[in-house]
Amino acid sequence: MNLSALDWCVIVAYLGGILALGLWVSRGVTNSKKFFVGDRAFGKAIMIAQALGTGTHSDQAVGVAGAAYTGGFSGIWYQWLWIFTTPFYWILAPVFRRLRLVTTADFFQIRYGRCYAVMYTLFCLYLLALWQGIAIKGTSETVSAITGLPEWSISVTVAAIFTIYGVAGGLVAAAVTDFVQGIFIVLLSFLVIPFALPRVGGFAGLHHALSPSYFRVFGGAGGELSAFNVVILVLSGLVGIVAQPHMMAVASTGKTEWNCRIGWTYGNFVKRLCTIGWTLTGVLAAVLIPGLAFSQREQAFGMVVRLVLPAGLIGLMTASLMATVMATCSSFMVDAAALFTENIYRPLIAPNKNDRHYLGVGRAASVLITIAGFVCAATMPSVVAATVHSISILPFIGVTFWIGIIWPRANRYGAWISTVASAIVFFAVKDHGVSNAWASLASLLVGFIGIIAGSYLGAPEDPARMRRVFGYLQVPVGDEHLLPEAESE
Repeated sequence: MNLSALDWCVIVAYLGGILALGLWVSRGVTNSKKFFVGDRAFGKAIMIAQALGTGTHSDQAVGVAGAAYTGGFSGIWYQWLWIFTTPFYWILAPVFRRLRLVTTADFFQIRYGRCYAVMYTLFCLYLLALWQGIAIKGTSETVSAITGLPEWSISVTVAAIFTIYGVAGGLVAAAVTDFVQGIFIVLLSFLVIPFALPRVGGFAGLHHALSPSYFRVFGGAGGELSAFNVVILVLSGLVGIVAQPHMMAVASTGKTEWNCRIGWTYGNFVKRLCTIGWTLTGVLAAVLIPGLAFSQREQAFGMVVRLVLPAGLIGLMTASLMATVMATCSSFMVDAAALFTENIYRPLIAPNKNDRHYLGVGRAASVLITIAGFVCAATMPSVVAATVHSISILPFIGVTFWIGIIWPRANRYGAWISTVASAIVFFAVKDHGVSNAWASLASLLVGFIGIIAGSYLGAPEDPARMRRVFGYLQVPVGDEHLLPEAESE
């Protein structure tokens, strides 16, 4: 046990408070629509907090700080790869909101048919379990380094808390608690710097203690983030961002299109600023605790916290780390429950049940996806490796979403050819020893070629379903009386 009584008081007060808040706001969640999408009634502040809380978790801080520990400031690209996608959130938010759907799988069902939607749902259930595992693993490693507690006890504690209020209140509880936890996320990002920087002699001391390679934007001391690798990560991120399963909830649950735009864009902009703090923390750790092996670099964040922060603030930092994983995992849990209930259970297993039944199924699915997250956490090699893996496989589906909202001629044949061919090419090329960046580039090219070629080979999709997609995209929120009548499969 490495914490003082004051630190423990801060941690217990935070955990108890966030659990009480989550249960309190859960009282009004009595139907599946409110559980899954919050009745699409969120204002700007909640939307900003939801985007920040869902998209930011402690494993990202741990991974970026670890990469900066060995590679210098270039480590920032493990999260700044999304900086070029941020302006697109302003454009895409009305697209998701105008679709007026519960999950992204609903879009794929209308656009490319039920089989493709089921495939996407299964893919996303794996992805959400993987992301929960990444978040749980990153938090457990870091909090264990700070407190001395075993990793399993930390994982069980945070999972129990976010599962209790997430199962009770769904997206409403996740979004409201994100508002509080967003403040802790910002604290997490910058709290170490004012205490660590004087210890190394300020920025002048950093430059004196570290080689010039630590201050390069690309490549850095480790050489793992060359300009080419960063460009491919950025392209993969831009193509894959629309296929992330939680984006329908993050981007479309605002009361107005303006709320959705403000929330998605500004929430993620705050995260871009926080990433600077994570990177600088890792570089400071390289001076304060030198000599960590490459395999130990993800422990650097927790070690520097314990080294430089005074009693009380160590507890605050620990609570901040737990805040990020609970904010993220509660949202992922609800997104997975929505996908399973709305796109597998309701249409394929029990199509004629009442809403109360589907609400119960959603809550049960929430627990199961958290258990799957624990399995992923136990089997992944490292936080950074799992992050790169998820960024690389998302474009398999992202290509079909982008083309699907731009080109009416795109059909299910093209979608299947694109997804299957890009996945085969990616893993086959990597199996022959080609780098992840080149494999991703080859996969992207094959994906775009595949959907265009396949769409010309197969018959066009049903015009009624295309009116459901493109007709709805032309009608702003608030003008629902102008919506075209259309059938969905």
